[in-house]
Amino acid sequence: MERGAISVTRKLARVCSGNIALIGDASGGVDAITGEGLCLAFRQADLLADCLVSGDLARYQRGHRALARQPALMARLMLLLEHRQLRGRVMRAFATRPKLFAPLLATHVGAASPFEAAANGLALGWRLLTA
Repeated sequence: MERGAISVTRKLARVCSGNIALIGDASGGVDAITGEGLCLAFRQADLLADCLVSGDLARYQRGHRALARQPALMARLMLLLEHRQLRGRVMRAFATRPKLFAPLLATHVGAASPFEAAANGLALGWRLLTA
């Protein structure tokens, strides 16, 4: 029996106002499937510290969005690939062509850009269509 809690991606319109700034889950969240919660919060805290020193919270707002972009993209991709009708095809594609998985993992951990994984994503898409 599968069990779990519902997890969602939340995007807030603003994460700072006046002299108040939000970090971590309070500032919106990426679906827990990515495992990025604490890492993202630490990156946000580091950015916020720099912005507080420079007195520029508007830069924190912009930087916050940029930090969340990659994990949010990976969350959407992971949830798409887990879809009931795709799950079996995805697992077969990874089993028969393990090199399809490595660029996705590299993108997820920040070792590759989404652009580097795009060509492999096309190969994975083709494999899913033809599997």
